[in-house]
Amino acid sequence: MVFSKLFRRSAAPAPRVPDDGVVYAIGDIHGRLDCLEQLLAQIDADPERGDRRVTLVFLGDLIDRGPDSRGVVDRVMALCAASPDVHCLCGNHEELLLEAADGARQALGIFNRAGGRETLLSYGVDDETYEREDLKGVQRLIRDHVPPVHLDFLRSLPDSIVIGDYVMVHAGIRPGVALADQKSSDLRWIRAPFLDHRGHHERFVVHGHTVTDQPDLRDNRIGIDTGAYRTGRLTALALSGETRRFLTTHCPEGTGASVD
Repeated sequence: MVFSKLFRRSAAPAPRVPDDGVVYAIGDIHGRLDCLEQLLAQIDADPERGDRRVTLVFLGDLIDRGPDSRGVVDRVMALCAASPDVHCLCGNHEELLLEAADGARQALGIFNRAGGRETLLSYGVDDETYEREDLKGVQRLIRDHVPPVHLDFLRSLPDSIVIGDYVMVHAGIRPGVALADQKSSDLRWIRAPFLDHRGHHERFVVHGHTVTDQPDLRDNRIGIDTGAYRTGRLTALALSGETRRFLTTHCPEGTGASVD
């Protein structure tokens, strides 16, 4: 009995972020500017942040599905420009928009089915015009209506950020592959190989991309895409030291394309 206690493996230490700050990781917004504004107000009023340095990390998928993608991009761009402590990652929906703008036919088809219509309406395209266009016409609408400064901003977004013991990405990581060797396609799109993995990763992973009713808290990852475009619930994971908390909005439910 004594020897079993002596040689029992100790539990892995809890992941942590630096003690002098609070990190808020924000899940997939998908054009719900109303949810974003409500969540930012909650963060501003959070009594547990105190006077510590605040870092915001948007996990990608700012656009598509919801009614105000343009407003979300404008808001996040302004936040990033105002502070070096605000970061935004690239999601698969940003990738789709950028590839569609470049004329990639497959991307145009998926963009068209996955909320691209709602995105272009937010940029001033009227519904009748959108409905009569073929895929090539959709590319032209993107080029004519999405400001180059928005496309440039989305092109500049990184795929991951490391803060303390955490790595934050949009979709997840490829198990068994070093963080430095991860592919953008996995960081933006991966599902089953990552979601099904039960072992520990190089760092604890915070991600969006896969919708769950509540934050998906596992031993090796936390998923915080709570389907804001449909549910009105936009979630932020608040990290301070070893502490984790969640902030969630309660906006009206919405509708939108469900293709991931």
